[in-house]
Amino acid sequence: MSHFMTRIELNGSPTWQDYENLHRVMKRAGFSRLISGGNGKTYHLPTAEYSRFADMTLDQVLGQAHSAACSVWNVAQAMTTEGQTGWKGLREATSSEIAAA
Repeated sequence: MSHFMTRIELNGSPTWQDYENLHRVMKRAGFSRLISGGNGKTYHLPTAEYSRFADMTLDQVLGQAHSAACSVWNVAQAMTTEGQTGWKGLREATSSEIAAA
């Protein structure tokens, strides 16, 4: 199973609610706004950044992400990478936030 990171940007003048709608459809499509660290802790990703583990190709994951984004906004940019991920400064998720994800 591969790990993918996807960044979405809604072009134009989206509102916070538009991004909330994006988060909802991305979750339904199998993407998460949380990421687990090697230290056993779970962290929030930056806004409109998503993590996904899947037995799919990069192009398949990218296509699903872009389709999901375009279902809530007319024009969206999407970028997906595959492999290891490193980070600094992400906010740790609480147990209730993890359960709600």
